[in-house]
Amino acid sequence: MDPIIAATHADPYPYYAELRAGGGLTFHHGLKLWVASSARAVCAVLAHPDCRVRPVQEPVPKAIVDGMAGKVFGQLMRMNDGEAQRCPRSAIEPPLGLFDREEVGALVSARLITNDADGLYKAMFRGPVCVVASLLGFTPAQARVISELTADFAACLSPLSNDLQLAAAHRAAEQLRGYFIELLADPNPLLADIRQRFVGDEDVLLANLIGLCSQTFEATAGLIGNARVALQRQPELRNASVDSLLAEVQRFDPPVQNTRRFVANSCEIDGVRLEAGDVILVLLASANRDPALNENPDHFMVDRPNRRSFTFGSGRHQCPGQGLAMTIASTTVGEILAHDIDLKQFAWHYRPSLNGRIPLFSEIKP
Repeated sequence: MDPIIAATHADPYPYYAELRAGGGLTFHHGLKLWVASSARAVCAVLAHPDCRVRPVQEPVPKAIVDGMAGKVFGQLMRMNDGEAQRCPRSAIEPPLGLFDREEVGALVSARLITNDADGLYKAMFRGPVCVVASLLGFTPAQARVISELTADFAACLSPLSNDLQLAAAHRAAEQLRGYFIELLADPNPLLADIRQRFVGDEDVLLANLIGLCSQTFEATAGLIGNARVALQRQPELRNASVDSLLAEVQRFDPPVQNTRRFVANSCEIDGVRLEAGDVILVLLASANRDPALNENPDHFMVDRPNRRSFTFGSGRHQCPGQGLAMTIASTTVGEILAHDIDLKQFAWHYRPSLNGRIPLFSEIKP
């Protein structure tokens, strides 16, 4: 076990507890990086101005730097610090907080959820992107295309993707950009609000609209999938409020287990001296289970008081669409329950990833 393999391990949480017991911020000699595992260390790293989201010398991964996916990647607010992060965030975050929950519910319920593994996959991965695309103004048919292209584009965000997947990601980025250019020519009220708030190069806005879809794709799928795992393991949770269930799932078994920060200048964090060029693996999921953050953290408690979590980040890079993602996930899980799908007929394994914990379901053959 190591902190990266842990993300897709059947149960990484005892291992995370061992890491916290060994010190909140420690050096992993095998991986040659620092590991922040305690709530205090994670909070300190995420708040430190010298801890950047990308290496100074490699703002865009070398594997995609020469294509359209790389151009989009380099303009994403989640992959930048300073003004390049603040400008698109200040335009996109406020309108995202004004979504209509009933409209989201109608968009989710309009999609057919079939009682098989393919139906669950589409509900997890394709449905949430369709909802976001529809809210931005795409027609239902266009939203389905956007969800398919987003699935291809998301490959550029993973170091595990092969050359064929990266080539598809470049093509998808080109096509997504074209769709959003057309949409911006005649925006609906939500998109018009975002555009009015944005001050800067339109290419940056286009990139971050694509980024909004791609961030929805995997993170929301993981929320929905891990809620299904919780329901399968604890059938009595069917009687709980779906909103409360999802609120605890995102803390207890988050879809994003870790993120990284890159030290730009020599500094001290949580009493440890770090040098420029150091890499820190930030274990968000471990911090969520820190007793210093949540009392009795290994107990799944839907009515947990004062729930605290790093799942959606913290500080300047906290996810701007947290409320919308939680609502889409909650509404989707509610639809799955309403269809009375027999969860016992499915097995699952975790999608290969260095940081995500996203279950993929398959039907158990009799």
